[in-house]
Amino acid sequence: MGKGETAAVASAAERVEKTDAEWRAQLTPEEFQVTRQGGTEPAFTGVYWDTKAEGTYNCKCCDAPLFHSNTKYDSGSGWPSFYQPIAPELVATREDNSMFMRRVEVLCAACDAHLGHVFPDGPAPTGLRFCMNSASLTLDAE
Repeated sequence: MGKGETAAVASAAERVEKTDAEWRAQLTPEEFQVTRQGGTEPAFTGVYWDTKAEGTYNCKCCDAPLFHSNTKYDSGSGWPSFYQPIAPELVATREDNSMFMRRVEVLCAACDAHLGHVFPDGPAPTGLRFCMNSASLTLDAE
């Protein structure tokens, strides 16, 4: 982990809480629907699904660093996919039984923004596929 990432992990532990009105003022309607209401953007439509730029993917809501581009890969799913977060404590997970499926939802640990889901079909070294919504992320390009 780089020097900047260590500081980012420490600062990500700070909780960010806002009212729905505050989130609505900050986010576009699509970003609010995805991040605050657990929505999903259509496959192959998000800005980052095929982005190859290097950098850090941050939470759209609170700017916490979540994923680095060196863990991003083309899963063929139509959403940005990563095999691991920058640090495990930056994301939270919970069981999601919506839409008649059993999945594991991924949330920003700092602000509880819905990011996407994690599946056990990713590449080495983790075997995980963090399938994220572009509407939940911003890329801080290097």
